[in-house]
Amino acid sequence: MSIHKFEDIIAWQKSQNLAVSIYKNFNLSKDFGFRDQITRASVSISNNIAEGFERGSNADFVRFLYIALASNSEVRSMLYLSKKLNYLQCDIADTLIEMSNEISRMLYGLIKSMTNS
Repeated sequence: MSIHKFEDIIAWQKSQNLAVSIYKNFNLSKDFGFRDQITRASVSISNNIAEGFERGSNADFVRFLYIALASNSEVRSMLYLSKKLNYLQCDIADTLIEMSNEISRMLYGLIKSMTNS
């Protein structure tokens, strides 16, 4: 099965869900710098998947997938910090961290499939 639009990419779908969850969980945070950084990074994941897909070349797509992967790592790092700062309950942070880990696995798999063909 061939992917014809970025909306069909499961990693894109899951990264959109992660961004929505990040927005919902940090919308009342008074640490505006933290909130701005984690929300921007979370949106960057799906945006880079979409932008890379639309570039039209495998090399560009892979490059943007790596950028998405880096943004995802940034979000995950901030989620660990949010636990230490008590910005989120541990169970909520752990759920979001697992979502991020799943996205990383998907992105690595997508990158591998694009570079081994």
